[in-house]
Amino acid sequence: MQTQAKVTRREIWVDMLMYPRHTLPTAFAPALIAAALAYHNEILHLPTLFSAFMAGWLIQLGGVITDNYNNLTRHPNDREHAKFVQGLRQGLVTLSELRTAITACYLIAILFGLYLASLGGWTVILIGVASIFASLAYSTKPYPLGDHALGEPLFFIFFGPVSLAGYYFVQAAVFGSTPFTIPVLFAGLGVAALTTNILVIDNIRDMDYDKEKSEITITVLIGRKWSFVEYCILFGAAYIFPLLLWLQGSFGWGILLVFLSIPYGINVALHLIRSQTFEERIPLTPQAGQVLLLYSFLFSVGVLLV
Repeated sequence: MQTQAKVTRREIWVDMLMYPRHTLPTAFAPALIAAALAYHNEILHLPTLFSAFMAGWLIQLGGVITDNYNNLTRHPNDREHAKFVQGLRQGLVTLSELRTAITACYLIAILFGLYLASLGGWTVILIGVASIFASLAYSTKPYPLGDHALGEPLFFIFFGPVSLAGYYFVQAAVFGSTPFTIPVLFAGLGVAALTTNILVIDNIRDMDYDKEKSEITITVLIGRKWSFVEYCILFGAAYIFPLLLWLQGSFGWGILLVFLSIPYGINVALHLIRSQTFEERIPLTPQAGQVLLLYSFLFSVGVLLV
């Protein structure tokens, strides 16, 4: 159970809304690998990559704030987000401010997107529109996907293949290069698996609260025990893709450096399986983000060593 504690405006806006230990790893990891793949193929273009990263991160941030806004409006006495409710009652944050922040995130993302669309055309526009729609659809009525056991598929698709391919595509567009390759797809699938695990941890942690609010997640449907299995399957799957890239000759032995992240990943998985309380599971979300970052860093180094 969460206890009432003093909450500050900074804590609400930075730690809870911007949620940097969650949103930054999931935006930065695919960008890092896309940079390595682009460098390997001699199409690295940092201004374009930065613009794509900012657009992706801001869309994700808009989705996170939207999720919190929708939660506060539907469940004004939500015990799961007690500090948020407390901050709202104390005037440290208002619903109007949240709406403004959501609008700002999407508008600034669109500004970056206009530059990217000038390079990649309709493909970039379609990716951007689909990403904004997905970030809103996760928690917005009439059919919030995250409340109908569709959160994990949404994360897997957009934070993996779509995100990494998008980062790579806009750089390829600058040089008129081939925009899509098997290594890009496989790298995106590996990132997707570990990114989805961040949400799996959140759903395991929040299962009791989700049941109270009649929100259906995969964990609510299958229970914590089988969600642990889901987590382990996704974790293992992430390492199949670099192995396949090595076996098919796309990269040399360097790509196998990614396996050095396995011990830390196993440590996080064991803590998750052994955890018993909400509080014990809180630090596991940023730790899963660290697993993703370590994996992506080692993957990128492996690509560059070829």
